[in-house]
Amino acid sequence: MQLERDFYQISLKLILKNKQGETLVLKAVENGSYEGFYDLPGGRINVDEFEIDFLEILKRELREEIGKVTFSADTKPVALGRHLIPAQFSDEKKDKHVLYVFFEGQYIEGEVKISEEHAAFQWLDLDKIELEEYFSSGILEGIKMYLKLV
Repeated sequence: MQLERDFYQISLKLILKNKQGETLVLKAVENGSYEGFYDLPGGRINVDEFEIDFLEILKRELREEIGKVTFSADTKPVALGRHLIPAQFSDEKKDKHVLYVFFEGQYIEGEVKISEEHAAFQWLDLDKIELEEYFSSGILEGIKMYLKLV
């Protein structure tokens, strides 16, 4: 029996921390797959970015989602997570599987200006919140994995 291989879209996410150790989180918009929860800055790799350094892709995504914020980031991933985008939220009207690759970064400076992809932002101390109240799916999975390693 031949097994069918799954296809995943890859999304790079940044656990961006400020000097107080708080993490930047982005409130999901209504009528999206994360409605009622928070996301992390980052996003999927574009077709023309196959040979581009992962951190360069992250920089592009952060400019799009939070503006001209200066940050540094480690080149090694720190966690993984899986997310299902249900067909009703997909342009192709079919379920999409997304693999999140998380990196850790340090906020340096700049004003956070969110795009229309998110409703609001805040800085959270991940050790002082009930994670399930803020995160779900692949973001929750990745943050839990990250917190076990740090």
